[in-house]
Amino acid sequence: MATQPIDDRRAPRREEAGPGERTRPPLPLEFREMRLEDLPEVLDIERVSFPTPWSRQSFVNELTDNGYAHYVVALLDGRIVGYSGMWLILDEAHITNIAVHPELRGRGAGDLLLSEMERRARERGINRMTLEVRPSNTPARRLYKRHGFVERGIRKGYYADTQEDAIIMWKEDLGLGRA
Repeated sequence: MATQPIDDRRAPRREEAGPGERTRPPLPLEFREMRLEDLPEVLDIERVSFPTPWSRQSFVNELTDNGYAHYVVALLDGRIVGYSGMWLILDEAHITNIAVHPELRGRGAGDLLLSEMERRARERGINRMTLEVRPSNTPARRLYKRHGFVERGIRKGYYADTQEDAIIMWKEDLGLGRA
């Protein structure tokens, strides 16, 4: 189902608003497990989000062969507008990817998606989360810092396409056991 592009960029998000300033309402996103039939839409977002996008087969392998993998899609009016994946290994969650359709970037969709992944990790008894991010991906780094992630190290030449390093970020407390 196609939707009209959403453009309410004139109003700032709640965390960016000044006193008395009108803010954009939160996006009414829904979340569910990613399915194989979601891959055409997921791959469209993947291709416009990353310099070296994952292949269809990479997603198929994650969804069908990796017992540690947990993937979610974000829907707006029935349309996939974002997705994220993580591996759940022992007491840690490792975010493998997170992406939002360009039409919704800067609208809080990434924030909601990351919160959903944190919630799902907590539901499984996991209280720590890690990820890698390109130093050049300033919006993502800001998002992760707002969520309490802290830079803990560097993986030299991690990204094969550009040999760019990766910043390793950790969030040590997902709030497990708190209401």
